[in-house]
Amino acid sequence: MTDTCLPPLIQQMLQPEFYPHGVTEPVQLIQTHASFVLLTGDYTYKLKKPVNFGFLDYSTLEKRQHFCNEELLLNQRTAPKIYLEVLPIIQVGDSFKLGSNLPAINSTTENAVEYVLKMREFPQDTLLLSLLERGLLTEQLMADLGREVANFHSRAISNSYIRTFGEVSQIRTAIDNNYLISQKYIGGPQTQTQYEETKNYTDGFFEKNKELFNLRIANNKIRECHGDLHLRNIAFWQDKILLFDCIEFNEPFRFVDVMYDVAFTVMDLESRGRRDLGNAFLNTYIEQTGDWEGLQLLPLYLSRQAYVRAKVTSLMLDDAAISTAKKAEISQTAAHYYKLAWQYTQPPRGKLTLMSGLSGSGKSTAARYLARRTGAIHIRSDAVRKHLGGISLNERGGQDLYSDEMTAQTYGRLLELGIVLADRGWDVILDAKFDRQNRRTDAINQAQSHGLPLQIIYCTAPIEVLRERLQQRRGDIADATAELLSSQQAAFEPFTELEQISVQIVDTAQDLEVQLNVICGE
Repeated sequence: MTDTCLPPLIQQMLQPEFYPHGVTEPVQLIQTHASFVLLTGDYTYKLKKPVNFGFLDYSTLEKRQHFCNEELLLNQRTAPKIYLEVLPIIQVGDSFKLGSNLPAINSTTENAVEYVLKMREFPQDTLLLSLLERGLLTEQLMADLGREVANFHSRAISNSYIRTFGEVSQIRTAIDNNYLISQKYIGGPQTQTQYEETKNYTDGFFEKNKELFNLRIANNKIRECHGDLHLRNIAFWQDKILLFDCIEFNEPFRFVDVMYDVAFTVMDLESRGRRDLGNAFLNTYIEQTGDWEGLQLLPLYLSRQAYVRAKVTSLMLDDAAISTAKKAEISQTAAHYYKLAWQYTQPPRGKLTLMSGLSGSGKSTAARYLARRTGAIHIRSDAVRKHLGGISLNERGGQDLYSDEMTAQTYGRLLELGIVLADRGWDVILDAKFDRQNRRTDAINQAQSHGLPLQIIYCTAPIEVLRERLQQRRGDIADATAELLSSQQAAFEPFTELEQISVQIVDTAQDLEVQLNVICGE
């Protein structure tokens, strides 16, 4: 597109003299289906196009002003360094001028012909997608992201302020619309079998889980979320994780179950072959929030997010301006996402793994490694105990938290979660000492009654190694100290002959990775 094809305002905004500050020449223009984005070096200016797509309506000046202000306010929740202000644009004769900051969110500015969102420009190589593509996205950063998103969701407005968001009828309408739009691509990137089986899964899911959706509403899990939390909308800049470009134009796309947000990030990583990084993000988020029940909904939302990506990609096949060669590539991408959406509806048989061993024996380290390799949900008794006790994970528990009664509640809750999630097809690792025969027997019996395979991984190491590890432990949610080792040794009840059939011993003082790869069948 040449400059003369652009609106006169955009043509002027491509000129350096339009701005009251120095620019990096030439000014760069990026167009999306709904916006003009101009990159000037230090600052980015975003204008909304006068379009109405039904789900998005910027057709009037008043609406564009409103949604500029909405975008500013909503994104300042998570990226205040980027989102700066909304400015009016004034026309004087044939010239356009950038106005001063608006005095109030709902004010109007005389003679304003347009509104623009001013943002601080940041390097594109700080996007998580760029870090992933360059091999720089780490497990630690994904764990940090899990904590960041958990904190964001805890602060977000909950459904106590929200009308019908989160109800089955509303969620189902959005998902059914995706199927309707994608029908025309059956026989192309989508197959008839995948289409029918994916749709049948979601139809059945809504029918079977009405009470689960009601519980999510009752438990305030419908919140004002981000709505589009994929790797292109997350940056790591100036040592801060920034969530940006959230959905501002459509409330039902933003007021969603927190698992909807989580699913976007997990799906994006898994679609790019990095299930390990998605697992690090997911397990950290779940541990921080204690929302293990939300995992019952996650496969639905994972499938939904993959299907949306497939649908949006497919729409590009209708664009006459795109070459045949490019469309072949687009079709492959769409097919990848349609298949992924279908795969999420085919959960494998769940499995329970009990970690066992003294404090400092490497249970959590081994469990974390196994979870990354297998995609398992890793549930630590330390986290369960503190959520039950109503204290922060980083807070040290008092005597009441470690009473016999609280310990019994912790193991009961741990096993309850394990059975519920394994029944849903998840591999679940229950990470606790499991030092008493009755607790192990209870887990074995419940797994058998639900038809779930179970294994016990007993972690061990020389006592002096355990003592040194506990003395050096920093920044972990576990409260156990080296002084407890003697009493733990005395209280640990040996495995029975029946239990030993399921036990695999791991010496964590030796090559841990080699031993765990054998357990994984590698």
